[in-house]
Amino acid sequence: MKKYDVVALGELLIDFTENGLSEKGNPILEANPGGAPCNVLAMLTKLGKKTAFIGKVGSDSFGKMLSETIKTCGISAKGLVFDDKVHTTLAFVHKKPDGDRDFSFYREPGADMMLSEEEVDADIISSSKIFHFGTLSMTHKSNSEATYYAVNTAKENGVNISFDPNLREPLWKSLDDAKNAMKYGFSVCDILKISDNEIEFFTGEKDIDKGVEKIRSEYDIPLILATLGKKGSKAYCKDIIVSASAYENLNVIDTTGAGDTFMGCALDYICDNGIILNKERLCELLDRANAAAAIITGRRGALKAMPEKAEINRLRNSKLEIY
Repeated sequence: MKKYDVVALGELLIDFTENGLSEKGNPILEANPGGAPCNVLAMLTKLGKKTAFIGKVGSDSFGKMLSETIKTCGISAKGLVFDDKVHTTLAFVHKKPDGDRDFSFYREPGADMMLSEEEVDADIISSSKIFHFGTLSMTHKSNSEATYYAVNTAKENGVNISFDPNLREPLWKSLDDAKNAMKYGFSVCDILKISDNEIEFFTGEKDIDKGVEKIRSEYDIPLILATLGKKGSKAYCKDIIVSASAYENLNVIDTTGAGDTFMGCALDYICDNGIILNKERLCELLDRANAAAAIITGRRGALKAMPEKAEINRLRNSKLEIY
């Protein structure tokens, strides 16, 4: 028996998101706990799964806030370590007119990138069914070595590996380095979640099926989940390809964390049903994940705002827009 369903390694940070204007007309920024790996775990925990996080924050007020937040969410903080010299990473999220986001990071350095191989608790990883990570834990030498060690530990202990590139171009000194990190993730993962813009970035293909086929021709990934924004999502498993339409939210506030919510919901389904799924189950996985992602876009932040299972089921049963 495994102690944890999913363990994730990576960034835990503060997302400052816009929340109106002050009396003087200045933007008010809300400090939302965030970081893709922990967002995924927060969704999983809401759905009843046992999770643990491995990462690093600063020994500052934000780091302490983040530690308490993930504990309150039910995520084990046993693998979280504190840095006495480097502050917690901060991200400023600005909403564009088209609803997309623009990120500005205060991370040179940030505590998350200072995680070392020696600080990774191998026992947590070996005690898990699934190990999840992304590329942001490979932007610098120290956290790259920690990531490689964690992945190798997972492989050695028969732990399935989940990967989400979560590409943030401003955090890379070179986009070639970003592509190499994606190549590494593709080469080791059993489950890949990738967005349409990441597919185009890596393959040069705007056509999703052609882009995924390029990835599959080079990397033996059992299950690929492609998120397409308002166009929904697609799943690729062996010779099966299925798609599911998105649920439209008429009151979108913040799309930050929508992909992480999707991934958490998908991993919950995989924990219960396995990686190799038939057409019917792939459709069910996508529909559940799409519904959860739609709900989170109507809320600020992600880590503390994940939907309940009952909310997801109500939306799926209604098949109506969210008002």
